[in-house]
Amino acid sequence: MAAASASASLILPSSFKFRSHNPQTPKSIVLRSHRRHYSFGVSASASVSVSNPNLRTGPHDLVASILSKVVQTDGGVLLKKEQHKEVAEVAQELQKYCVNEPVKCPLIFGEWDVVYCSRPTSPGGGYRSAFGRLFFNTKQMVQVVEAPDIVRNKVSLSVLGFLDVEVSLKGKLKVLDSEWIQVIFEAPELKLGSWKVQYGGQSEVRLKITYVDEKIRLGLGSKGSLFVFQRI
Repeated sequence: MAAASASASLILPSSFKFRSHNPQTPKSIVLRSHRRHYSFGVSASASVSVSNPNLRTGPHDLVASILSKVVQTDGGVLLKKEQHKEVAEVAQELQKYCVNEPVKCPLIFGEWDVVYCSRPTSPGGGYRSAFGRLFFNTKQMVQVVEAPDIVRNKVSLSVLGFLDVEVSLKGKLKVLDSEWIQVIFEAPELKLGSWKVQYGGQSEVRLKITYVDEKIRLGLGSKGSLFVFQRI
C-alpha cells in the first residue's frame, strides 16, 4: 500500500491458507444489524464525461450501477472477466467524485458488507479459494470500522452445508496519508458455537480509499484488488 490514511479492508489476508482439518459442530452467528442513515454534510460535485457511453454518469447513478453489477455474485466469484472489467470501469468513474482526504471522512466508520472483490479469493483467504469453496460456503463477509482506529473483519461460513463457522480478525488502523491506510491484524480466531481458538500469526494489509458515501465504500488493495463495501 502506498502512503496512506483511513479505513481498512481485506477480510482475511490473501496469504491466509486453507487448512483441511474440520472442527466439530457449532451454531451459526448471523452478522446482521439495522440499517443506519448517515448525514455528515459530505457532498460531491456532479458531472463527468464518460468515455464509455454505456456508463451512467453522476455519483448516484454510478453507485446504483456498480451495486447492480456486484450484488448476489458471491463477492465477485460468479462474474466473468468482461463483467469484472465493467465493474472496474464504473469504479474508475466513481472515484472522480471522492471527497478530499477520504481517510478523514467520518463516513468510513460503520458496518460494511464486503460485496465484491476483483480477486474473489482475497477476502476470506484459503476458505474462498477454488479448493476451499468445495467445502466452505460463504454466508457473509463483514467489516466493522470503529472510531478511532479499530477494524474487525468477520467471515461467516457453512461447512458442507450444515456446520456453521465464523472466522474473525481484529486489527489496528494506521493512516499513512490522505488516501491510504494500513491495518495490522492480530492472529485469526475460529469460532464454532461457544468454542473458540486462535491460530496463525499477525498479518498486515494496506488499502487506498477511492470513494466513500452513505451507501458504499471503494478500496484498492496494495496488490491492485478492487473492493466494494456496502453499508449494512
